[in-house]
Amino acid sequence: MPIYLYWGEDDFSRDKAVATLKQSVLDPSWSSFNFDKILPDQPNGLIFGLNQAMTPPFGLGSRLVWLVNCPITYYCSPDLLQELERTLPILPDTTTLLLTSPNKPDGRLKSTKLLQKYATVREFSPIPPWKTEQLIQQVQGAVTEVGVQCTPEAIAALAEAVGNDTRQLYNELEKLRLYSSSPNTIIDVEAIAALVQVNTQSSLKLAAAIKSGETAEALTLVAELIAHNEPALRMIATLVAQFRTWLWVKLMMEMGVRDEREIAQAAEVGNPKRIYFLRKEVQSVSLMSLRQTLPQLLEFELLLKRGAPETATLQTAVVQLCRLFQSGTFPSA
Repeated sequence: MPIYLYWGEDDFSRDKAVATLKQSVLDPSWSSFNFDKILPDQPNGLIFGLNQAMTPPFGLGSRLVWLVNCPITYYCSPDLLQELERTLPILPDTTTLLLTSPNKPDGRLKSTKLLQKYATVREFSPIPPWKTEQLIQQVQGAVTEVGVQCTPEAIAALAEAVGNDTRQLYNELEKLRLYSSSPNTIIDVEAIAALVQVNTQSSLKLAAAIKSGETAEALTLVAELIAHNEPALRMIATLVAQFRTWLWVKLMMEMGVRDEREIAQAAEVGNPKRIYFLRKEVQSVSLMSLRQTLPQLLEFELLLKRGAPETATLQTAVVQLCRLFQSGTFPSA
């Protein structure tokens, strides 16, 4: 009775994993009979899915039942919970039950705990754009999977260009694979610069421009990010995370802490060696400015979630934040 729970906002990686699972479970000749994809708007979808999961497959292969955007990991009525408790332990070995959700499961719910007991849980969340080491590892794995040969410098450049957008990563790798179709062709940095479209004018560059008080450059980066369809809330989230890291590093420096491991633990930085560079980045920045940045960013995040115009809101945020780092205090309203 294989049961899987795939969750996370990286829908491209999640869909790739679903396709791999589908290929491994279903016999191609019988897939139309043995594959059920149940959408969230289907009435009594969970009950129907569980009933289908109890049905033996036709012909060869196994049965795959896919509950798309299943809500039971963040809401589950007593009746549905009872049905899960009754069905999950007795699912036949010939059925694979797959539940997917963009949201993180609520660990407090009995339904989530039940799934954690019986299911294989996989997370498909985008790598935070400031975790450069993980982004490079992701690119390296995709390069190996697609079969493209790249220099280490090219892999780093590709990671910077596409950020955590896995869909764009694989699209660019397909382009590079066609470019390097001749034997023994190795992709270098020059090829990346010529062929790869930089859709993630990185929000980290935007954070650096704000920290330096460079209003014109920051506004230019905002315009480029918007032009390349970077979601405004994702930009704000990246800024919040980056400024939070800078704040912790600066705070620990002000407290006289010198141990890089201790600073890394407080700032939730995975690689303590990165603290050396983060110290340099905040050396000339005031602690007060960094402290005032986060509440302001959270206010703009709230405005965006309430439907404020993205472009105007981001431009206002950038101007105010840059003025903060130019003067050391927020301008009065």
